[in-house]
Amino acid sequence: MKSEEQFLELIDQYFPRDHEVLKLGRGDDCAVIAGSKDICVSSDIFLEDVHFRRDYFSAEDIGYKALAVNISDIAGMGAKPVAFTMDLMAPTDLDDDFWNGFFKSMSMLARQNDMALAGGDLSKSDKLGVSITIFGVAGGSGTFLTRGGCEPGDTLFTVGDLGLARAGFMTLEAIGDKGSEVFPAAVRAHLRPKPKVLSGTLLNAAGIRGLMDVSDGLARDLPRFLGPDMGADLTIPTSDLNGNVLAFALGVGADPIEEAILGGEDYALLGAASPDDMDKVSSVPGITVIGTVTDNPGIIVNGTPFETPGFDHFDE
Repeated sequence: MKSEEQFLELIDQYFPRDHEVLKLGRGDDCAVIAGSKDICVSSDIFLEDVHFRRDYFSAEDIGYKALAVNISDIAGMGAKPVAFTMDLMAPTDLDDDFWNGFFKSMSMLARQNDMALAGGDLSKSDKLGVSITIFGVAGGSGTFLTRGGCEPGDTLFTVGDLGLARAGFMTLEAIGDKGSEVFPAAVRAHLRPKPKVLSGTLLNAAGIRGLMDVSDGLARDLPRFLGPDMGADLTIPTSDLNGNVLAFALGVGADPIEEAILGGEDYALLGAASPDDMDKVSSVPGITVIGTVTDNPGIIVNGTPFETPGFDHFDE
């Protein structure tokens, strides 16, 4: 890519300018999103050597994951994604094959979720970076599912594997792309997370208390979900963990339950529901009950207080 115009022409090949959600598409000072409903908005930054490494992320992986992590935020609201904007920081050393792979995988994911690329910005940069802002509309009940609405006695549940992406990340950091031969499910979970939009909208329709996307690991995200005056009593047997998590933990001499709770980039869903609503919730595929909300702050895991701090973006 030698110019901004070449980038824009390539983007047009993969992302149509016209979409039912757009009253005015790319090409003007602003796009105009149609709709009379409330819209939820989220943003994520995806930076080289902070959130990914080109050593073991392919161009297709980067394009896919940059959008997938944003879609997961929409899923965590029980909502449906409809459009996104993309700000792209592009190094000059990346060739046309790279950008074709990047946009191909991103556009595939956008089509799967019937999303429009509404606009964005381009800039030359020393390292690759992608900043995406995503827009969604309420699904299911017509409302958005939020955090902080739990009550003591509510049932806590997840959708998705806890700790699997963490095992993939640590394997890739240790042995690079050969990691896919050792722990394929874990590496795939880190490189190509699957946003759980359908699960989120089904849970919304089921009338649960609240929902969130687990991106920083259960240890960090569960207290955010519960709020300051609530805690959780969790029961998580090893039989509920993915086999790659168990094998990875055994190989590094770690506690598999702790690895699963620390997690990171799980892009699972964490929800709470009244026990009376669990019959409806249990009909959603992939639900795993993990415990109960308590009125005592703190997390108990399998009878023992869990005090290991979770992931923080600003930890050294």
